[in-house]
Amino acid sequence: MRFIHCADLHLDSKMESALPKEKARERREELLMTWERLVEYAAANRVRAVLISGDIFDKPHNRKDARNRVREIMERHPEIDFYCLRGNHDNSDFLMDVRTEDVSDNILRFRNDEWVMYSYDDDTQRIVIAGREINKDKSYDMSRDLVLDQADFNIVMLHGSISGTDDENRININEFKGKNIDYMALGHYHSLMTGRIDDRGVYAYSGCLEGRGFDEAGEKGFILLDIQNNKIKTQFVPFAFRTIHEVHIDITECESMMDVIDLVHEKLRGIPERDIVNVVLDGHIQMDLDLDTERIKKNIIGDFYYAKVTDNTRVQVDYESFRDDRSLKGEFVRLLESTDMNEDTRSEIIETGMKAVMGEDIDE
Repeated sequence: MRFIHCADLHLDSKMESALPKEKARERREELLMTWERLVEYAAANRVRAVLISGDIFDKPHNRKDARNRVREIMERHPEIDFYCLRGNHDNSDFLMDVRTEDVSDNILRFRNDEWVMYSYDDDTQRIVIAGREINKDKSYDMSRDLVLDQADFNIVMLHGSISGTDDENRININEFKGKNIDYMALGHYHSLMTGRIDDRGVYAYSGCLEGRGFDEAGEKGFILLDIQNNKIKTQFVPFAFRTIHEVHIDITECESMMDVIDLVHEKLRGIPERDIVNVVLDGHIQMDLDLDTERIKKNIIGDFYYAKVTDNTRVQVDYESFRDDRSLKGEFVRLLESTDMNEDTRSEIIETGMKAVMGEDIDE
């Protein structure tokens, strides 16, 4: 029996913080199309159920058309069950326009005050799907009321953080040890992550279906579960229509802007033109290299759906060359050289000071 584990769809996001308005509108549509493609993939590959571990949407108000499209593609495939667990960003219900009695039988929900369980039986196995939504009372041990049969194959759906300081959405994995869990389908982290619960079970974050911003670079998709005779095989399926790439390039050896542009083109070779790229320039540059990130961007933006250039370089100061320089620049460099600040801070101040002396724009 096959299942798809996905999460953090964040459908109908505006995404205007990372993209120009028109492209943000296009990406908004592409997120919905990727969701619809996932359902068609599930139908074509005889997937029995799609487990959505939270954050189908992420705003209090979403377009009615978007809500309807999410629901209608589910209704179109009654042979597939859709388990819809609310996450911390699910501030609205995509079924808000549908009367409870009219909700399709294949759209299955959970609660935050108790565990809800569903099951599938065939000749060789019984698969149980248990889920519970976020309970903000962190003094309460959610695992305490979770009772699963050792003989079943048990899937648990949750949305939250298993590490870090996210106390409001915290999941304590240790509380679930020894609970007969085989697979924990998690949502909240936007990148693929897997680990063990105990000797029997594993947990997994599927990540999001599509990267929405430059902080969501890398392959995105879902996890395909194939469960036979109480044994599970998992496969991560890259599924994003566009991938966001963060490409770090050390330009220390570049002596001119043409050198930089040539190196950038070389490092970006092989990235599909429909993808989104953030070029991060690293290393140290000479003071006389006038690094122009806008020029670099104009040279590459036609090669991709969208491109961004981030300057993380530091100026490499040749202090010896300023020993006998009696200009204002020389005096400025010698003054900073005599301080006890670290080299990165010193070179950053020198770079800013040189721009000021030469009348250039200074980044805030």
